[in-house]
Amino acid sequence: MEAKIYNQKGKESGSITLPESVFSAKWRADLVHQVVESMRSNGRAGTAHAKDRGEVRGGGKKPWKQKGTGRARHGSSRSPIWVGGGVAHGPLKDKNYKRKISKKMRVEALFSVLSKKLKDGEIIFVDSLDTDSLKTKDASEIAKKVYEGAGMKVLAKSKNKKVLVAFYENSKSKFGFRNLPELQVSLLKNLNPLEAVNYKYILIEKPVESVKFLESRAN
Repeated sequence: MEAKIYNQKGKESGSITLPESVFSAKWRADLVHQVVESMRSNGRAGTAHAKDRGEVRGGGKKPWKQKGTGRARHGSSRSPIWVGGGVAHGPLKDKNYKRKISKKMRVEALFSVLSKKLKDGEIIFVDSLDTDSLKTKDASEIAKKVYEGAGMKVLAKSKNKKVLVAFYENSKSKFGFRNLPELQVSLLKNLNPLEAVNYKYILIEKPVESVKFLESRAN
């Protein structure tokens, strides 16, 4: 399986042979959904807490006598049906939202997403994004040329984050790209199924090294 490689000017600079184990995986919607929802659950802070009728202040005294007032019977103003009373069946901070995700599941879900995105033409390979300039203006020009070369001109006008830029290594060049409204900067080693499905396109830098790293995760 061959894929085009673009340079910073948006021109084709070569091609790369992609391993089938990574980019020809079967689309597993069930697995991807399970892993993504588990990762979202693991990201929850779990600090939401509502007080029940035993935790709110006040209400120790019966609001009014049981009979003779013409009003409904009430024993405490801490009841959930009272304004300022406790909450019935509310969220509790002691609830555990953590879900276990095996390494095999995570890797297979990632490969499934990458394979589908490659098939849909949503993965762009760029030989390098290293630049001497750290200015956002220069990074924007590089991004626009890459979009045009890959046939995705509309991305340059987007104000929503649609592209995930996966740098092979921690480079100073990322400081220029991270201010672009349509881009989200990350490192390839941190690429996961949740990130992959959250963005329409994935731009992978240094494809030879990056693809080799992705292939090693299958072992």
